[in-house]
Amino acid sequence: MKPIPLIRFDAFAAYARQPLIRFLCDELSWFEHGNERVLGLTVKDRTDHDFGGHIFGKDRKGRYRWVSGTGFCERKRHAEVELRREMERMAALPDEDYFQGDEQGQPVDFFAAHAEENKVHPAFKALRDIEAYSAARGIIEPMMRWYEDADGNFIEQFQTTGFDSRIWELYLFAAFTEMDYEISRIHAVPDFCCGNPVGEFTVEAVTVNASRDAKGAIVAPPPTDTPEERDVFIREYMPTRFAGTLKAKLEKRYWEKPHVGDKPLLFAIQDFSAPGSMTFTRSAFERYVYGYEPDWERDKDGKLIIKPRKIGLHRWGAKQVPSGFFDLPDAEHVSAILFSNSGTISKFSRMGLLAGFGSERLKLVLVGTAVNHDPNASAPVTFKKQVRDAGYVETWIEGIDIWHNPNALHPLDPNLMPDVAHHWLLPDGNVRSVTPKWHPMGSITLHSLDGEAVNT
Repeated sequence: MKPIPLIRFDAFAAYARQPLIRFLCDELSWFEHGNERVLGLTVKDRTDHDFGGHIFGKDRKGRYRWVSGTGFCERKRHAEVELRREMERMAALPDEDYFQGDEQGQPVDFFAAHAEENKVHPAFKALRDIEAYSAARGIIEPMMRWYEDADGNFIEQFQTTGFDSRIWELYLFAAFTEMDYEISRIHAVPDFCCGNPVGEFTVEAVTVNASRDAKGAIVAPPPTDTPEERDVFIREYMPTRFAGTLKAKLEKRYWEKPHVGDKPLLFAIQDFSAPGSMTFTRSAFERYVYGYEPDWERDKDGKLIIKPRKIGLHRWGAKQVPSGFFDLPDAEHVSAILFSNSGTISKFSRMGLLAGFGSERLKLVLVGTAVNHDPNASAPVTFKKQVRDAGYVETWIEGIDIWHNPNALHPLDPNLMPDVAHHWLLPDGNVRSVTPKWHPMGSITLHSLDGEAVNT
């Protein structure tokens, strides 16, 4: 029996953890035995304050699930001894003894060929074949065993035309699991129905994808080489893109589904409109979702003063859209919008590397900006971090922003989503934000193998 970090245990078995367990006991330590044939953990009961252990093995679909447990005792050390004995016993059993009897269908394999090679998305090919993405592939492989394909076309789209959208859904699956939600995907729409003893909500995932012409060819986004071009891109072009995507989802009327009912409904959005665009379009989303331009100045004492200005319209070419998504008809049915720019392959690479997956030659450097908590700051803080450095930590949910609808019929309780940033529009157009101490806003991940940079 060897100890493993929580992040590696969670990569394999977090999806088997029932939300109620966190309310009943505290997990203390995590282990593997027999080259991860079985996993184990020790817990402390919150009521009786005694210690016990649980063992997990792979079911018929390759998912780690509970297969045995130990009795409870008064000392943690004694619980670990009992856990070792039980893990050794369970590891000697045949595979069939781990099967649960409720498995349906065949094991899910995202990487088994589901499309002709000439139709395979270049990003999927890179994930499947390139050493620089081995950590991402490593952490996706155990996750995919748990993913229920309500649409019936997830794998085919993951490998071809819908790669970005499907990666975003996988990211949300990991994030909601990390928040201790049980996720139901028996309904095709919306994408996620999440619940635990604290509450429930539903989520429809949405991505801003590349523009295409009438023949299906990708239309290049406008340039952002100069400050003027970048300003127009953020103030005009991207808001029209967010508007079109979100309005299309609004027209689906998910709130009319019986399984949604009066539960909070969220749209979860990420920008994939161009390579790297998600690293700097957060401010464009902020402007569009509430419809205000955050003009600012400093008073005679140097104090930062925000003066919100109602935008009205965003214009790009012949297109013009009203600013302020939550002001649209029927938008009151959307409780909030979850925004993140972290649901990318780079995120899976970093989390995979932290969990011990991937090539030993792989090095990752994270460079970006984060929220500056100085109330007089007009710019974010910058950072550069080595993912393999001792002390480096990261979670799935860091960087998530929740933009609450001031007109929501079913408001989202912020306690349902702890440890993320929450934003509320005030009557004067200012925004009240509650943000974690560490909150990245945009970043890029530099991949290298033995110090040699890899073009990703």
